[in-house]
Amino acid sequence: MQNNEKRAIIVGASSGLGREVTKLLLERGWTVGVAARRIERLEELAAEYPGKVTTCAIDVTREGCEQQLRELIERHGGMDLLFYASGIGKQNRTLEAETELRTVETNGLGFARIVGEAYRYMAQQGHGHIAVISSIAGTKGLGPAPSYSATKAFQGCYIQALEQQAHARGLDICFTDLRPGFVDTDLLNDGNKYPMLLSPTRVAREMVWAIEHRKHVRVIDWRWRIVTALWRRIPRPLWRRLKL
Repeated sequence: MQNNEKRAIIVGASSGLGREVTKLLLERGWTVGVAARRIERLEELAAEYPGKVTTCAIDVTREGCEQQLRELIERHGGMDLLFYASGIGKQNRTLEAETELRTVETNGLGFARIVGEAYRYMAQQGHGHIAVISSIAGTKGLGPAPSYSATKAFQGCYIQALEQQAHARGLDICFTDLRPGFVDTDLLNDGNKYPMLLSPTRVAREMVWAIEHRKHVRVIDWRWRIVTALWRRIPRPLWRRLKL
C-alpha cells in the first residue's frame, strides 16, 4: 500500500448506505477497510475489488470492538477517514422495551465505542476525518420512534462536542454529520409507509460529496432540508399535539 493512498474505514459496510459509500470511495481511488457483523458480505466486496479492501467482522455492541477497530486500521495501513454507517431503528409506537434498549445499545453505546476510538487514533496521528450517518430524526423528538430519534440526536451532539474539543486541542480533525431523510433500504422494510423516500445511490453520492467538501452538517436532500428547517420552528406545545 502506497503512503499517498487515501485510506478509509467504514463501519457498517455490509449493506445499505455503508455499502453504497464503500463502492463510491473505491471507485474514487480510496482503499477501504470494511467492518460489519456479516463477514460474508464484506468478503464479496474484497473479491470485487482485489487488493483494495481489508475486511473485519465487528459487532459494535460487544465489548472489545474498539480493539478490533485498531487491529483493522493496522492491517489496512492506517486511517484517514472513518465513515460510521452502523445502526438500527424502527417504529415503536407501543414502546416495546427490547426494541428501545437494543436501539440505544447499538446507536448510542456502540456508536460511542467506535467513534471515540477513531477520535483517539486520529488525535495520536494528528489528523483525520470522521463522518457519521445520523438522521433527520435526530433534529426533533419523533413519537413513532423514540429511541431511534433520541440516539440520532445523541450522535449529532456527540460529534459536535468532539469537533469543539478537537479545535480546542489544536487537532486537525474534520467532522461531518450526515442527516438523510427516509432512505429506501432494508432498515425501512417494516411494513410502514414513509414519505419522500430517497434512493440509496443518490444519497450515497451526496454523502461522498459532503465528505469531499468537508461539510460539517449535511441534511439530505433539499426537501428534507426544508422540512427540518420548518419543524424546528414549531413550538413545543404545538409539536406534542401533532399526530405523526
